[in-house]
Amino acid sequence: MEIFYSALNALLDWQVLLALLIGSVGGVIIGAIPGVGAAVAIAILLPATFALPPLVGLTMLLGIYGSSMYGGALPAVLINTPGTAVNALTTYDGYPMTQNGEAKRAVALSYSASFVGGIISILCLIMLSPVLARIAPMFGSREIFLAALLGIVLVVLAHRGQVFAAGMLAAFGMFLQIVGLEPVTYSKRFTFGQTWLTSGVDLIVVVLGLFALSQAFLLLTEKDNAPEIKALEGSLFSGLKELWLYKRVASVSAGFGVLMGMIPGVGEFTAQFMAYTYAQKTSKTPDMFGKGSPEGLIASEAANNAVPAAAMIPLLALGIPGEALTAMMLSVFYVHNVIPGPQLFQGQMDLVIALYLALLILNVIVLCFLLISSNLLTRIIELPTRVIGLAILLLSFVGVYSLRNSITDCALAAGFGVFGVILKRLHLPIVPIILGMVLGGIMEIKLRSAMPRLKTPLDLIDRPIAMILFALILIVIGLHMRAFIRRQREKTLAIELDNR
Repeated sequence: MEIFYSALNALLDWQVLLALLIGSVGGVIIGAIPGVGAAVAIAILLPATFALPPLVGLTMLLGIYGSSMYGGALPAVLINTPGTAVNALTTYDGYPMTQNGEAKRAVALSYSASFVGGIISILCLIMLSPVLARIAPMFGSREIFLAALLGIVLVVLAHRGQVFAAGMLAAFGMFLQIVGLEPVTYSKRFTFGQTWLTSGVDLIVVVLGLFALSQAFLLLTEKDNAPEIKALEGSLFSGLKELWLYKRVASVSAGFGVLMGMIPGVGEFTAQFMAYTYAQKTSKTPDMFGKGSPEGLIASEAANNAVPAAAMIPLLALGIPGEALTAMMLSVFYVHNVIPGPQLFQGQMDLVIALYLALLILNVIVLCFLLISSNLLTRIIELPTRVIGLAILLLSFVGVYSLRNSITDCALAAGFGVFGVILKRLHLPIVPIILGMVLGGIMEIKLRSAMPRLKTPLDLIDRPIAMILFALILIVIGLHMRAFIRRQREKTLAIELDNR
């Protein structure tokens, strides 16, 4: 109980509460603006959070991370344009409900399902804490190395149809991480005689370039757009009551979100489609899916909002981020010398509990804010896209320059911004680059610390957890190869049948 009171006391600090409020409300607003998203907002705010106390900075980023998908549902339902990428499935049934004259009902159900999904996920996270506290100390350097390697493998294989490209981009991210001074002997690596490369390529510069600046460039170069939205009439509290009729779909979908959130590289999309498929197969009216089914809408929103809290499990327990947003949060931990992993649960359990409580509070703040301000948010959605793009551009360059007061960083970020635009135009993934940088750094450090105790390569997997992780890596790659060979055979058979 002492730890709980300590966590509660830390959370009730006015700076922490203010940061949580700003992050929660700001995340909803950012999520409601199509084309921006949580990644852009977190990338812009990262440099500012480095100057804040760790709990203050983390609660602000958690607020944005956990609330952006709430806001993203609003344009998805009203104008068939998802506010964030993970709200794309919400358009399948949300917009048809709006076309059928049920806009208020669709918005109310999406908010309610998001809230239930978030709360279930946080409760699962809290219940898993004692288990995590016991398991985390069992992970040594070699286990964390293998867990990071498994994370990279899962991230790469999650990009179906783009596995080779995702692998190359992850390798590029790992290469970026090793540029500069080597951490043990301080020898220069891949600097090519350029003094400005000696300090390495900063993760935040890359994040701001690939996510924020690339999005700003796209918004500024594409056709200006300012959609018109009709105001919602009446109270939205009815969604909370109606959700009780679909409690099975909401709870099972949240369960999918929790399971998928814990696995690095899987995330919201897989959780959503699994939940949506389950809801459709068990529904009494499966034909309504895609035409305005409330069950489909609930499945999508409950699943995607259950992922953020679950994604904190590998981050806090092992220091392994599952996707780009948690990778950005990891940098805040490192700046303040708070190292996620076994030591965090042993020495700073009050910080962990404070983060859990912050997640609970932010869901309540967001729901209350949305229930009373949805019509105000519809005005924000109507902002011209070029105005948004210009604001992102200015804030991004201010953020980059504030890191080290370096014009070189600004030029480097601009270069990564152009590279990000190219990747987006080619429909190639950006996330593997960021995770390659973060997980590559973890792998190098942990492998180096494990090497003195390894006499043969097999010593790397001579402990139970290490052996299990290695087996999982082989199983995941094996299953992927099996599925790939099966698809190739089916394509060959289809071609032969067409030629007959």
